[in-house]
Amino acid sequence: GPPCPTDWLVLQVPARALLEGDMVRLRCRRWWDMWVTRVRFYHEEKDLGETLDGTELSLPPLQLNHSGRYRC
Repeated sequence: GPPCPTDWLVLQVPARALLEGDMVRLRCRRWWDMWVTRVRFYHEEKDLGETLDGTELSLPPLQLNHSGRYRC
């Protein structure tokens, strides 16, 4: 089908403070829990690629260089 407009997507992140070494999973959801089959993730403007499981991205243990803006 046609691509989903990016303003319909929400990036979910942990609500707690994150520290170096923490494991983090980012999840991309569509408003109103509508179905999404797969998404691409970006850190700043760098394309992190398409995920194999569709809507989630696991980051390696956090380091300072992981800080910044993420989007899907």
